[in-house]
Amino acid sequence: MNIMEIDTVDIDLEKNAVVIIDQTKLPNEVVLKDLRDPKEIWEAIYKLEVRGAPAIGVAAAFGIYVIAQDLSEKFSSDEEGFCKAFVEQKEYLNSSRPTAVNLSWALNRMEDCLKAHLGQGVPAMVEALKNESIEIRDEDIRVCKKIGEYGVELIKDGDGVLTHCNAGKLATIRYGTATSPIYVAAERGMKLRVYCDETRPLLQGARLTSFELFESGIDTTLLCDNMSAALMKQGKVNAIFVGCDRVAANGDTANKIGTSVVATVAARYGVPVYIAAPTSTIDMNCKTGDDIIIEQRDGKEVTDMWYEKPMAPAGVKVFNPAFDVTDNELIAGIVTEYGIARAPYTESLKEIFEKKKEMRLS
Repeated sequence: MNIMEIDTVDIDLEKNAVVIIDQTKLPNEVVLKDLRDPKEIWEAIYKLEVRGAPAIGVAAAFGIYVIAQDLSEKFSSDEEGFCKAFVEQKEYLNSSRPTAVNLSWALNRMEDCLKAHLGQGVPAMVEALKNESIEIRDEDIRVCKKIGEYGVELIKDGDGVLTHCNAGKLATIRYGTATSPIYVAAERGMKLRVYCDETRPLLQGARLTSFELFESGIDTTLLCDNMSAALMKQGKVNAIFVGCDRVAANGDTANKIGTSVVATVAARYGVPVYIAAPTSTIDMNCKTGDDIIIEQRDGKEVTDMWYEKPMAPAGVKVFNPAFDVTDNELIAGIVTEYGIARAPYTESLKEIFEKKKEMRLS
């Protein structure tokens, strides 16, 4: 099974199920998993079976539609009861992960769709939810392609590009965000050298990014997280592209833990750091990175997860935040589907959203 030919998240309308690539099984197995009930969908997001802010958003949209389809059987002629149950399930799914803004963005968009069809009957509301969830999926594909087209202008043939975590196809539906410029470059015949941080403790760079890029025939090198400084000092990295789970209005960016370390080292060696961010991931209501809630994960991910026996003394304290915040002053540009924002981000991000209002992706 060629993973590059499979959408990361999809919908099976006949089975009324969300279909995901179970990323906890990669790279050794490619497993497609059907998700039908609310607990399965919630756990798939929480346990990182589906992960990456855009993919989480699509999974949430499909998930709440699948749930709504089931609810419609119970509340077929009771709009009020249907809407109340919908909101309860929406809030339940939204509790699965706090940092990725796409989760709440997609669920709120689905609720807005529901409200727009009040009074039309439950079947019509469910049909509208189906169409909206599919549009969210299709929009993600278009957005990622546009990010790649803008981002590829920041690199040239023969460059070395470093990335951290997985903001690739597996974090979206296709193309990825941070990897989209790499895939677009490959489509244009450009030859890049791509370096993937392993990304402790969950190894998304090793298990996912290096896997998907290698499978795509791209020159890919894997390195431990603490090796990136040595690589930059040797002049082998010309640009760094990373994704994000939330961008604040001032350009501070939450991304997978370790990103701020990479950005700090890159500043020392004069390597530009670019954030690939769909506008759905930019939270203009969040003033600075200090306002971003950082998810704390189980310490066993550090001490036990990848080892036959625990690799730390029993009972030792573990600090395991899922994300860190990169200060906007360390960021050379934020690549969106509507162009590249640069400092001062309080102004340029507003301009991006103004442009978004004026033009919509076709």
